[in-house]
Amino acid sequence: MDVVIVGAGIVGLAVGRELLRRWPKLQLALVEKESEIAAHQSGHNSGVIHSGIYYAPGSLKARLCVAGSRALMRYCDERGIRYELCGKVIVATDEAELPRLAELRRRGEANGVIGLEEIGPERLQELEPYCRGIRALYSPKTGIIDYLAVCHAYADDIGAAGGQVLTGLEVTGISKVGKSVVLQTTGGELETRCLITCAGLYSDRVAAMTGAPREPQIVPFRGDYYVLRPECAGLVRGMIYPVPDPAFPFLGVHFTRRIEGGVWLGPNAVLAFAREGYERLKLDPTDLIETLTFRGFQELARRYWRIGLAEMYRDFSKQAFLKALQRYMPALQENDLLPGPSGVRAQALSADGKLVDDFVIDQEENVMHVRNAPSPAATSSLAIAGLIADRAGETFGLGDAVPASKDTV
Repeated sequence: MDVVIVGAGIVGLAVGRELLRRWPKLQLALVEKESEIAAHQSGHNSGVIHSGIYYAPGSLKARLCVAGSRALMRYCDERGIRYELCGKVIVATDEAELPRLAELRRRGEANGVIGLEEIGPERLQELEPYCRGIRALYSPKTGIIDYLAVCHAYADDIGAAGGQVLTGLEVTGISKVGKSVVLQTTGGELETRCLITCAGLYSDRVAAMTGAPREPQIVPFRGDYYVLRPECAGLVRGMIYPVPDPAFPFLGVHFTRRIEGGVWLGPNAVLAFAREGYERLKLDPTDLIETLTFRGFQELARRYWRIGLAEMYRDFSKQAFLKALQRYMPALQENDLLPGPSGVRAQALSADGKLVDDFVIDQEENVMHVRNAPSPAATSSLAIAGLIADRAGETFGLGDAVPASKDTV
């Protein structure tokens, strides 16, 4: 093989597609331990096309989200994949949040987000009649989509270009033999000239197989959703988000319309007891011990233990979850909330207990690792793929490429 990509989530699939687009003669394969593609973060997210408001200007997240959202919509237009720009309001409910709301507008405009509008209660009522707030930031270019459909389209492109997506193959070891990289898998050995890992929840472990540092280490956080009763879905027209609290490392609960219909409420953010801990009580002793003994997590827990306990309480208490939602929609009642899905976020954490905020892509010789790719990685997938393809072209010796696409930043 010329290139092997570990992980058939949305980032790995986008990278495979872009490499074959630029180098059509490549022998390329993706290996995925699950029996199907997009089995974890890519298939368990809220389905939002982010516009790029939250991220620090100049960061990879900011650049790649803004470029990626535009590229994604162009791609969906070409492929006939449905999406909807239903818009989002970020709502302040008290005066203390107003400076943070103004900072979000500054960031969004610095990042090139189109159409941002700071609005008062009257305009908010026009957009979201059942929402209450003293001021809001309106982003009309935020949208919704089915990312699983996008993943399957990327996989189809890979197959049409002669690449392979090999599911049910777990990587158990990686070694270098001369100028090649040899992967030990549950289906036998696979040799390649170049390796790119996009392993999501297992990105640190797969990177460590090549001799790369284990840090930043992945700590899994589960997010549980409720859904609005179908009769109540009309209470939300687009998306309703809180103003982020700098004292809390995650965003907080919000209201998100789904492209297939219905409204998701949440998620919360609690420590998962397993890297694939989609159920509250699922526990993998190896995963949990690894997290609890990691000095970075210990520092994070020391810093945020009160908030963490509150999140865990809300995870088990529907009344507490409802109270958080009623801050923005007072008319909601407990019987309006039905149990919903859950997801696990692969959060990279440094040894000093800080959440790694930006995308992280490391490279050494003929091996490249995507070490951290949380939200908005799905929105940014084509732009991330363009960046990785640029770096691969510079350092992997893949030969002459067709011109880079507009997806590259």
